[in-house]
Amino acid sequence: MPKRISKKKSEDANQAAFRVLQEATAESEIKSPDAGIDKSLLSRVMSEMGRKGGKIGGKKSLETMTNAERKRRASKAAKARWKKKK
Repeated sequence: MPKRISKKKSEDANQAAFRVLQEATAESEIKSPDAGIDKSLLSRVMSEMGRKGGKIGGKKSLETMTNAERKRRASKAAKARWKKKK
């Protein structure tokens, strides 16, 4: 499988805000509803939301687990870690 040579440069929050402001204040033709959506920005926002929910979900599941379930999950994780070493 060929390796990727370069990554796309992503714009930071200030650049994204400036671009959105420029697009909002510019007079132009009527655009379609999804024309103004930057897909990379949307992707980053959604991944942050998912990561935040995942962190909360892990803590909640640990609070509700019994000792036996916790032991099973820990041993499964340990086996997976040691399996990678071989």
